[in-house]
Amino acid sequence: MPPRKAVDRPVYHDHDHVYRADSCRALVRAAEAGDVRFEALARGTYPGHPIPASVLPGLRSVGYWDATHKQTWGLPVHRNEGIELTFMASGGIAATVEDRAVRLDHDHLLVTRPWQPHRLGDPHIDAGKLIWLILDVGVRHPHQEWRWPDWVVLTDGDLEQLTTYLRHNEQYVWPGTDDIRRSFLRLAEAVASDQDGSNYSRLAVMVNELLLSLLDLLRSRQVALRESLTSTERSVRLFLAELDIALAFPWTLESMAESSGLGVTRFVHYCRKLTNMPPVKYLNHLRLRHAAHQLVAQPRHPITRIAFESGFSSSQYFANAFRREFGCSPRSYRMRNATKGNASNDDS
Repeated sequence: MPPRKAVDRPVYHDHDHVYRADSCRALVRAAEAGDVRFEALARGTYPGHPIPASVLPGLRSVGYWDATHKQTWGLPVHRNEGIELTFMASGGIAATVEDRAVRLDHDHLLVTRPWQPHRLGDPHIDAGKLIWLILDVGVRHPHQEWRWPDWVVLTDGDLEQLTTYLRHNEQYVWPGTDDIRRSFLRLAEAVASDQDGSNYSRLAVMVNELLLSLLDLLRSRQVALRESLTSTERSVRLFLAELDIALAFPWTLESMAESSGLGVTRFVHYCRKLTNMPPVKYLNHLRLRHAAHQLVAQPRHPITRIAFESGFSSSQYFANAFRREFGCSPRSYRMRNATKGNASNDDS
């Protein structure tokens, strides 16, 4: 049974990875310029009227925007620390979840899981009214159990079933029902008319009604469930997939395991399973591949600088490791591939 206690962490620090909840700067600028109407109640890094810390813990953001014409902005790839339910009340919008392009037309519901990368706009926002709800369920990795806020009052059985549906399927866009549409429109109205917290109790009731309507929707559909989406292996796979954006961080075996939410032994097991290499060897493999690319792409950069930027603390260690990997020195590799780098630069 999912525990009910919510965890309030607006920013997720993971060593050199820093995942911040979307601050929606482009939306705020558009609202200030009068291009779009924007209303929200929020906490943490989200924009909107602030919700007191003691009120509705776990509610990160609830609000809407109303764009009466096509915009010149969009929301780039971002993550939210909670489950996000996004409803297209009118109009439409292009979106991307992870690497999959999707389309939200009117009455469509978009569901993204905690810290799942997604973007809105392609690249710009179309005319439309979009309403959202973000609830922190206290997780940072796919294999961790969700912890709903105490004020979510669905029965244990209903909440367990809803959690299973949301954690174990990869369908992001759902056709909304009349009940879901009414719930989102009422949420938007409550946000717009709130005066110093006058609608907090109503919001709590409305969020519970929305979650129950969502459960009804999922029960009525043939939801394809995949337990692998919440497996320990997937947590490690996601960490390894993003390791190349933090190569310069001084990783240790312990810090890599911690960033995957695992102990060292289990992390090593799954890393070997996925890469056929021990974690540190795989990290060095990525660093060397990155350095090799930079040697060609940045012909004027000093080799020592490239070594440090790729995560090597010693130029001599880098040179020895590079020779073992590629059979030649970094300088020879650069000279041998210089024509490729020039051709690439010419194309750009």
